[in-house]
Parts: sequence; structure tokens; C-alpha cells
Amino acid sequence: MFPFILLALGSLIPSSECSNENRILTLIQKMESAFNTMEDYTCEVEQIFFQKGVEDQRYRFKYYFKKNKKIRVDFSSPYPSLTIFYRGGEKEATVLPFRFMPALKFRMSIDNPTIKTLAGQRIDQTDMGYFIDFLLKNIKKVEQGEDELQEDGEKVTFFFWALDYIEEKTPEKYLISVSKKILLPLHIERYNLQGDLLEVTHIKNYTINGHLEDRLFQS
Repeated sequence: MFPFILLALGSLIPSSECSNENRILTLIQKMESAFNTMEDYTCEVEQIFFQKGVEDQRYRFKYYFKKNKKIRVDFSSPYPSLTIFYRGGEKEATVLPFRFMPALKFRMSIDNPTIKTLAGQRIDQTDMGYFIDFLLKNIKKVEQGEDELQEDGEKVTFFFWALDYIEEKTPEKYLISVSKKILLPLHIERYNLQGDLLEVTHIKNYTINGHLEDRLFQS
């Protein structure tokens, strides 16, 4: 009887893989709850894209977000005067090539490749709410690896498997660091199935619930 009791108990003990998924799921759910309480946030972002393991392009910008998906992106490099405005639900964004010439502006479809990221994201797919939804969706349908979640004094870092951000067809691996204090990402690395680095995103200087005025999102 004893071996059968062990087998029965063993079936009730979660594997490290299940434990890992539960820990990551708990963290993502906390991120979702924290984001849902936010009225607005700003942050500074540096995005680096790679081709065959070599840096290809680098972008720096300040990102503004207000509830109901009001978005503003002020680039500092390589386009030091470019600003993009977007309001949730619209099919077009407003592009201001030169902030010192506010009268010169264009309306462009959010599907226009000119204003998509190099990874193919539309402007309405760039906020942290969308990213958290992406994590929640993928942890439910993509098997995660071994327990690789680590904590230090300020952040939690974990590996995460997901289908690609745009077409949801190709498996990719992410390395994500999340602030323990504000429960938003500080660092994201994206790899393809072969382990090649595709993209690195550094995020810093968050301001949460800064009472951003609506005029900031009006072109």
C-alpha cells in the first residue's frame, strides 16, 4: 500500500514548473491590479533593436499615458523634435514632426508602418496596460519553463515564454524585470526561438498619478 500512497501524494504536490507559473501569474495579477488603479503615468524609455545579434537601431523617448488610452510620445533620439499623439478608439494618430512648429502636423493611420515600432507595434499597443494583458493571455496558453524567477531588493526578474507580440504565431522568450514598488517593468529583453537577442527596452523615471492635464494629449 505504501508506494501507492506515495504516488497519490505525489500527484498533489505541484512541480517546480507549476510553482513557477503560479509565482509569475501572481506577480502579473498584482501588476494588473496596480495598473488598474493608475490614472496616468510617464516614463523615459530607451529601445534598442538588434539584427543578427548586432545593434541596429536605438530610440529614446518620453512616454505619457492617461486613462482611456490617451498617449503622447516625445522622441529625443534619433528624431529630437518628433511627437506622436493618440486617443483610444481612434484609427488615426497625429504626428507632429517638429514640436517648435505646432501648426505642421499630419493625421496617419495607426496601421501605417511609418509610425509603428520596428517590432511592428501600433501606437495603441505600446502602453503598459496592453503589455500586462499580453502577459496574462500568454501565461494561460503558453507553457513556461523551469523556475527562473529571482528577487532582489528592488525588483523581480523572470523569464517568460510567449507567442510573438503581433501575429501570435512564433514562440519568443522574454527576460523581464519588474519594480517591486510600482509593479511596472524596468527592463525587457526579447529573444527569438534560437536565442538571438531581438530587442532591449530600458524604462526609468516613472511618475505615477501625476495629474496629467488633457492639453498634454492635444496636438
